[in-house]
Amino acid sequence: MATTQERAGQTTEAPVFEDRKHRSLWSDVWRQFRRHKGAMVGVVMLTIITLACFVGPYFYPWQPEAQDLSITNLSPSWEHPAGTDSLGRDVLARVLVGGRISLAVGLAAMTIGTVIGAALGILAGYFKLLDGPLMRLTDLFLALPILPLLLVIIMLFRDRLRGLFGPEMGIFILVVSIIGVTSWMQTARIVRGDVLSIKKKEFVLAAHSIGTKERRMLMRHIFPNTLSPVMVSAALGVAVAIITESALSFLGLGFPSDFPTWGRLLFESKDFLQFAPARVIWPGVLISLTVLSVNFIGDGLRDALDPKLRSR
Repeated sequence: MATTQERAGQTTEAPVFEDRKHRSLWSDVWRQFRRHKGAMVGVVMLTIITLACFVGPYFYPWQPEAQDLSITNLSPSWEHPAGTDSLGRDVLARVLVGGRISLAVGLAAMTIGTVIGAALGILAGYFKLLDGPLMRLTDLFLALPILPLLLVIIMLFRDRLRGLFGPEMGIFILVVSIIGVTSWMQTARIVRGDVLSIKKKEFVLAAHSIGTKERRMLMRHIFPNTLSPVMVSAALGVAVAIITESALSFLGLGFPSDFPTWGRLLFESKDFLQFAPARVIWPGVLISLTVLSVNFIGDGLRDALDPKLRSR
């Protein structure tokens, strides 16, 4: 009969391998993101709005520029769900087409602002000599009154860019550029704070000890570890860009009247608010829902990319 020690030895010689499913970083992020109910509501809401704006006009029977003076300023009906404007154009058709422009402006301006902010934040946090000048530049931009500055820039360069690129593309380039160039400061400050903490970590010190070049250090070790705040800032930057473009268009200094955006539709409808309120409600509701959904998504990304919350 085998002794107890021999039986124990036999059991230890046959290791048991558990069939564990491989879990990657992004799978953990997605799992945590799905648990955020507000973020999932925001994703669904933003998906519906995006599909309605980019696909809906192909199936909607009315054209946004089709005029019929016999049906001006109609109230909502089955034929025209959002009514018509002062030129007999279908309001819902113009709202859907205008959403394309507003969403495109938000994404393009967010990309510019995020790239500038992330680059300056990484340089300021990693290189001590650049920290002071870049942060003072950031403080200077933060101290500027953004909306009056945007109005002045548009008044100075609007006609010149229209002549170079056309009335529509020129205004698009101008609006996207000035919104992107004036919306990078918060991203730069957040990224700088993260870089100051990251460059003191053990893996960065180990990379320094083996002679890793600065360029490779930034691209391989520093930048990937700042993706969490960058992605959250990018999500919130879309909302800021859409609101800024709507404010400029509402003031009459954005896109031309034949190039509808949600802000431009609000500007054109403000004089008809008393007897045609639907013309104001539709673009206003879509702006609010888009900004709200993007903010929900930003909150979900912040929680999902936080390793402390993801480990729970």
